[in-house]
Amino acid sequence: MKVTGLKTMVVEAEKPYVGGRYFLFLELATDEGITGIGERIAGSGYTNNLKDIQTHVRLLEEFVGLFVIGQNPLNIELIWDNMYGTRHDLRHPSLFATPVISAIDMALWDIAGKAAGMPIYNLLGGRYREKIRAYAYMPNEGVVEHPEKAGDVAVKLIEEGNSACKIDPFMPLHPIRDIPIWEIENAAKIFENIRKAVGNKLEVAIGTHGQLTTYSAIRVADFLEPYHPFWFEEPVMPENIEEMARVAAHTSIPIATGERLVTKYEFARVLEKQAAQIIQLDVGQCGGITEAKKIAGMAEAHYAVIAPHMYCGPVAAAAAIQIDTCSPNFMIQEANQGPLHKKLFKEPLVFENGFIIPPEGPGLGVEFDEDVLEAHLVK
Repeated sequence: MKVTGLKTMVVEAEKPYVGGRYFLFLELATDEGITGIGERIAGSGYTNNLKDIQTHVRLLEEFVGLFVIGQNPLNIELIWDNMYGTRHDLRHPSLFATPVISAIDMALWDIAGKAAGMPIYNLLGGRYREKIRAYAYMPNEGVVEHPEKAGDVAVKLIEEGNSACKIDPFMPLHPIRDIPIWEIENAAKIFENIRKAVGNKLEVAIGTHGQLTTYSAIRVADFLEPYHPFWFEEPVMPENIEEMARVAAHTSIPIATGERLVTKYEFARVLEKQAAQIIQLDVGQCGGITEAKKIAGMAEAHYAVIAPHMYCGPVAAAAAIQIDTCSPNFMIQEANQGPLHKKLFKEPLVFENGFIIPPEGPGLGVEFDEDVLEAHLVK
């Protein structure tokens, strides 16, 4: 079997734009009629800018032309290494080229699963769990300004079947700053009201985006420890692993990171430095299914768990679910779905009652509804 062609699709989502305003999909064709789909995550960085997305369309075309066309799509490891290592300037992990590799890798695995007539997770060790625990979001709006409302929101989340949620009580996301004591106290009131309303029935994670200084992160952790947060996400910017490890050494709250890290090499440093116990790899950015499975295995060897990041379109979400299903050290999956996520596939991914049900179809287990896809294509 050989890869014979590439089709790229830019799709405009529906409001509210969960996972970005635009999705960038690709489809690889083969000489045996089997096709595979993937997604280059556009996300918040390219949400409203079609020119930036066009840059990644061209990069997809370049990578597929150089490294994939004419190749056996089942030689996934070889193709991955050629994409990552052939060019001297692209070998260093980055959020520019690695998501393109991730998108192509998804499509190759989709072809492999379809060729074998089974889900990708069966090719990676089989189904380890029947359903996937997921977490929701507690909206910042209203809750940060009025912490007393947090209890009612927590009750509603539980009524919807959720057992975990996340909130970022420290806005804005930029610039990096020290957090004043009154703002930390306000965050504590949010947790206090949640605990009063639902006790420990709801896990609540602190979802910061690296906007704290090391000093502030340690202070925040000390203040919130009595409420036993689920995790403290990106307490400092992820590029300085040593400083994140400093925060981890000062608190009993588990540290989580990974949504902005790529390849096994960056995650190896996190694990070696004991900077985080919860690894939030993003299958659409870290290097695809191939690399995600390796990162999950590395984490398992360090007794760390994975809680994959999911701010993306539905194809990358389907890829994350494949990893979740077959990974022994999976803990919980971020769950983000906008209106188009629920319409774009003939059989939509099932998110219900705080869980995701893995699809059982071959490959990624999803297939575009061509009418819906066509209606949302950016011509």
